[in-house]
Amino acid sequence: MNESSPHPKRWNIGLVGYGEVGRILAEDLRKQDVKVTAYDLKLGNNQAAGLRDHAVAHGVGLAASHADLTAKADFIVSAVTASQAVPVAQACAPAIRPGAFFLDFNSSSPGAKARAAALVDGNRGRYVEGAVMTSIPPYRIKVPLLLGGAGAGELAPLLVELGFDAKVASDKLGVASAVKMCRSVMIKGLEAMVIESFTTARAYGVEDAVLASLAETFPSINWEKQGAYFFQRVIEHGRRRSEEVREVAETVREAGLTPWSAQGTAERQAWVADLADEGLFGEKGTQGFARSADWRTEADRILAMVKSNKPEK
Repeated sequence: MNESSPHPKRWNIGLVGYGEVGRILAEDLRKQDVKVTAYDLKLGNNQAAGLRDHAVAHGVGLAASHADLTAKADFIVSAVTASQAVPVAQACAPAIRPGAFFLDFNSSSPGAKARAAALVDGNRGRYVEGAVMTSIPPYRIKVPLLLGGAGAGELAPLLVELGFDAKVASDKLGVASAVKMCRSVMIKGLEAMVIESFTTARAYGVEDAVLASLAETFPSINWEKQGAYFFQRVIEHGRRRSEEVREVAETVREAGLTPWSAQGTAERQAWVADLADEGLFGEKGTQGFARSADWRTEADRILAMVKSNKPEK
């Protein structure tokens, strides 16, 4: 527990990353009147206005830099894209308060977590890895969260007091992340396979037969609904997902295997993200892309692009 603030609800919590995850955590913490300060690199670009409006609406302070946020925080949560997990730890570590917890919420490989931990712990902070085990929006702050590292056992009950559904996976760093990464081989891979399978089936006009066959083999899954959900999540978050799956691939490599499946998943997720950036699925607004209840709408957009002889990247 931080020496200067003995109770977690009196902490000044610093959020590094004010994207979807950061904003959800900020909203739920502010509902408990917990003091929250955030920093995001996007505060310096054309997305700054929306982030500033959200901060004002929810009473969230905005820091000028990583160091500015870290120096004022009793507890730091890093919730950025997977590729930025280690750079964020590097940017925050020099200013961290002695004994302050640093919760790495990012989807990174065990090796990346170890590198980030060395930076934070080397500057007298207390690094704890966090593995988010499912999509955050439906659960919000209560999303199932596995913790790992030497400080996990002490941090877990403090997070529970703040409303998190946090459980200790291991006092050994990397175990929680390995659970998350191995799960993502399947989950993110299934997203990519559904998009590839369903869109190809639509091209051949056999989607109804494919869906019927899937329903017979896996009767507990509503494939129409699941397909629409997968398409929309990848359209909206494919860039972040592709970065995560590159970390998944690195996790597989760290185990001594060649990540053929994970590499393909990362490429498909990134490909959909490129199409989204080009406006194929419409313009992204403050609430994300318009969600279609029928995956065919998005598959038809992809097929129209393919028929225009625009090759895959």
